[in-house]
Amino acid sequence: MLRGRARRGPETPRAATGDDPLEAAAEPAEADPLDAAQERRVRAVLALGGVPQADLPDGVQQVRLRLLERAASGREAPRDVSAWAAVVASNLAMDWHRAKRRQERLGERLAALRQHEHPSGEDTSVLSVAVAQGLDELPDAQRQVVVLRFYADLPVRSIAEQLGVPEGTVKSRLHTAVRALRTRLHEDEVV
Repeated sequence: MLRGRARRGPETPRAATGDDPLEAAAEPAEADPLDAAQERRVRAVLALGGVPQADLPDGVQQVRLRLLERAASGREAPRDVSAWAAVVASNLAMDWHRAKRRQERLGERLAALRQHEHPSGEDTSVLSVAVAQGLDELPDAQRQVVVLRFYADLPVRSIAEQLGVPEGTVKSRLHTAVRALRTRLHEDEVV
Protein backbone atom coordinates (compact mmCIF):
# COMPACT_ATOMS: atom_id res chain seq x y z
CA MET A 1 0.00 0.00 0.00
CA LEU A 2 1.25 3.50 -0.78
CA ARG A 3 2.02 5.60 2.27
CA GLY A 4 0.05 8.58 1.03
CA ARG A 5 -3.15 6.59 0.80
CA ALA A 6 -2.69 5.00 4.22
CA ARG A 7 -2.54 8.42 5.90
CA ARG A 8 -5.53 9.99 4.17
CA GLY A 9 -7.98 7.23 4.85
CA PRO A 10 -10.63 6.09 2.39
CA GLU A 11 -10.62 7.74 -1.00
CA THR A 12 -13.60 9.83 -1.94
CA PRO A 13 -14.18 11.05 -5.45
CA ARG A 14 -13.54 14.76 -5.88
CA ALA A 15 -13.03 17.22 -8.67
CA ALA A 16 -9.50 17.82 -9.89
CA THR A 17 -8.40 21.31 -8.90
CA GLY A 18 -4.77 21.28 -9.99
CA ASP A 19 -3.71 22.48 -6.52
CA ASP A 20 -2.85 19.07 -5.11
CA PRO A 21 0.83 18.06 -5.64
CA LEU A 22 -0.18 14.39 -5.62
CA GLU A 23 -2.62 15.15 -8.41
CA ALA A 24 0.14 16.79 -10.44
CA ALA A 25 2.41 13.81 -9.91
CA ALA A 26 -0.32 11.49 -11.17
CA GLU A 27 -0.66 13.43 -14.42
CA PRO A 28 1.28 12.06 -17.37
CA ALA A 29 4.79 13.42 -17.74
CA GLU A 30 5.50 15.93 -20.49
CA ALA A 31 6.71 14.57 -23.79
CA ASP A 32 10.43 13.96 -24.24
CA PRO A 33 12.04 17.21 -25.47
CA LEU A 34 14.24 15.23 -27.89
CA ASP A 35 12.76 13.01 -30.58
CA ALA A 36 14.49 9.76 -31.57
CA ALA A 37 16.45 11.31 -34.46
CA GLN A 38 17.67 14.16 -32.28
CA GLU A 39 18.73 11.71 -29.58
CA ARG A 40 20.71 9.65 -32.12
CA ARG A 41 22.39 12.82 -33.36
CA VAL A 42 23.26 13.86 -29.78
CA ARG A 43 24.69 10.39 -29.09
CA ALA A 44 26.78 10.54 -32.28
CA VAL A 45 28.14 14.00 -31.49
CA LEU A 46 29.00 12.91 -27.94
CA ALA A 47 30.67 9.71 -29.17
CA LEU A 48 32.64 11.47 -31.89
CA GLY A 49 33.67 14.10 -29.36
CA GLY A 50 35.26 11.41 -27.21
CA VAL A 51 32.66 10.70 -24.54
CA PRO A 52 33.03 7.10 -23.32
CA GLN A 53 30.27 4.74 -24.43
CA ALA A 54 29.24 4.18 -20.80
CA ASP A 55 28.72 7.95 -20.33
CA LEU A 56 26.59 8.52 -23.45
CA PRO A 57 23.25 8.10 -21.64
CA ASP A 58 24.36 10.71 -19.08
CA GLY A 59 25.36 13.08 -21.87
CA VAL A 60 21.98 12.68 -23.59
CA GLN A 61 20.26 13.35 -20.26
CA GLN A 62 22.39 16.50 -19.80
CA VAL A 63 21.19 17.79 -23.18
CA ARG A 64 17.57 17.03 -22.22
CA LEU A 65 18.06 18.74 -18.86
CA ARG A 66 19.47 21.89 -20.46
CA LEU A 67 16.55 22.02 -22.88
CA LEU A 68 14.05 21.62 -20.03
CA GLU A 69 15.89 24.21 -17.90
CA ARG A 70 15.74 26.62 -20.81
CA ALA A 71 11.98 26.14 -21.09
CA ALA A 72 11.49 26.35 -17.29
CA SER A 73 13.38 29.65 -17.13
CA GLY A 74 10.88 31.18 -19.54
CA ARG A 75 13.27 31.56 -22.45
CA GLU A 76 11.83 30.70 -25.81
CA ALA A 77 12.67 27.37 -27.38
CA PRO A 78 15.56 27.29 -29.85
CA ARG A 79 14.49 27.80 -33.47
CA ASP A 80 16.26 24.59 -34.47
CA VAL A 81 16.20 22.21 -31.51
CA SER A 82 18.24 19.63 -33.38
CA ALA A 83 21.10 22.05 -34.11
CA TRP A 84 20.92 23.49 -30.60
CA ALA A 85 21.09 20.00 -29.08
CA ALA A 86 24.05 19.07 -31.30
CA VAL A 87 25.97 22.16 -30.19
CA VAL A 88 25.18 21.51 -26.51
CA ALA A 89 26.32 17.92 -27.00
CA SER A 90 29.48 19.18 -28.67
CA ASN A 91 30.20 21.48 -25.74
CA LEU A 92 29.63 18.62 -23.30
CA ALA A 93 32.03 16.48 -25.30
CA MET A 94 34.67 19.21 -25.13
CA ASP A 95 34.20 19.35 -21.36
CA TRP A 96 34.67 15.60 -21.13
CA HIS A 97 37.72 15.83 -23.36
CA ARG A 98 39.38 18.43 -21.17
CA ALA A 99 38.46 16.65 -17.93
CA LYS A 100 39.48 13.12 -18.84
CA ARG A 101 42.34 13.61 -21.33
CA ARG A 102 41.30 10.53 -23.21
CA GLN A 103 43.72 10.83 -26.14
CA GLU A 104 44.34 7.15 -26.87
CA ARG A 105 40.79 5.89 -26.31
CA LEU A 106 39.22 8.19 -28.91
CA GLY A 107 40.75 6.37 -31.87
CA GLU A 108 39.61 2.99 -30.58
CA ARG A 109 36.02 4.10 -29.94
CA LEU A 110 35.66 5.85 -33.28
CA ALA A 111 37.12 2.86 -35.14
CA ALA A 112 34.69 0.54 -33.34
CA LEU A 113 31.78 2.86 -34.17
CA ARG A 114 32.74 3.00 -37.84
CA GLN A 115 33.19 -0.79 -38.08
CA HIS A 116 29.63 -1.30 -36.86
CA GLU A 117 28.24 1.24 -39.31
CA HIS A 118 30.29 0.21 -42.35
CA PRO A 119 31.78 -3.26 -41.99
CA SER A 120 33.43 -2.98 -45.40
CA GLY A 121 36.90 -4.17 -44.55
CA GLU A 122 40.30 -3.27 -43.27
CA ASP A 123 40.73 -0.13 -45.39
CA THR A 124 37.74 1.52 -43.70
CA SER A 125 39.08 0.60 -40.26
CA VAL A 126 42.53 2.01 -41.00
CA LEU A 127 41.02 5.21 -42.38
CA SER A 128 38.67 5.53 -39.37
CA VAL A 129 41.53 5.16 -36.91
CA ALA A 130 43.66 7.65 -38.85
CA VAL A 131 40.84 10.22 -38.98
CA ALA A 132 40.11 9.71 -35.27
CA GLN A 133 43.76 10.23 -34.39
CA GLY A 134 43.88 13.29 -36.63
CA LEU A 135 40.76 14.70 -34.95
CA ASP A 136 42.30 14.02 -31.58
CA GLU A 137 45.35 16.14 -32.47
CA LEU A 138 43.29 19.16 -33.56
CA PRO A 139 42.76 22.07 -31.18
CA ASP A 140 39.39 21.91 -29.39
CA ALA A 141 37.76 24.70 -31.43
CA GLN A 142 38.76 23.10 -34.76
CA ARG A 143 37.67 19.62 -33.65
CA GLN A 144 34.31 21.04 -32.57
CA VAL A 145 33.50 22.64 -35.94
CA VAL A 146 34.65 19.55 -37.87
CA VAL A 147 32.41 17.28 -35.79
CA LEU A 148 29.45 19.66 -36.06
CA ARG A 149 29.89 20.20 -39.81
CA PHE A 150 30.78 16.74 -41.08
CA TYR A 151 29.41 14.36 -38.46
CA ALA A 152 26.35 16.26 -37.18
CA ASP A 153 25.82 17.63 -40.71
CA LEU A 154 25.08 21.19 -39.58
CA PRO A 155 25.45 24.04 -42.07
CA VAL A 156 28.11 26.68 -41.43
CA ARG A 157 25.49 29.34 -40.66
CA SER A 158 23.86 27.16 -37.97
CA ILE A 159 27.22 26.33 -36.40
CA ALA A 160 28.13 30.02 -36.29
CA GLU A 161 24.79 30.97 -34.72
CA GLN A 162 24.96 28.22 -32.10
CA LEU A 163 28.59 28.91 -31.16
CA GLY A 164 28.12 32.67 -31.23
CA VAL A 165 30.97 33.30 -33.68
CA PRO A 166 31.01 34.81 -37.18
CA GLU A 167 30.53 32.48 -40.16
CA GLY A 168 34.00 33.43 -41.37
CA THR A 169 35.50 32.10 -38.13
CA VAL A 170 33.74 28.78 -38.61
CA LYS A 171 34.92 28.60 -42.24
CA SER A 172 38.48 29.48 -41.22
CA ARG A 173 38.54 26.82 -38.51
CA LEU A 174 37.10 24.24 -40.91
CA HIS A 175 39.64 25.12 -43.60
CA THR A 176 42.58 24.89 -41.18
CA ALA A 177 41.31 21.65 -39.62
CA VAL A 178 40.63 19.94 -42.96
CA ARG A 179 44.05 20.97 -44.26
CA ALA A 180 45.70 19.55 -41.12
CA LEU A 181 43.71 16.31 -41.39
CA ARG A 182 44.53 15.97 -45.08
CA THR A 183 48.24 16.52 -44.39
CA ARG A 184 48.20 13.92 -41.62
CA LEU A 185 46.43 11.32 -43.79
CA HIS A 186 48.97 11.86 -46.59
CA GLU A 187 51.89 11.67 -44.15
CA ASP A 188 50.55 8.41 -42.74
CA GLU A 189 50.02 7.21 -46.33
CA VAL A 190 46.39 6.37 -45.58
CA VAL A 191 45.05 8.15 -48.66
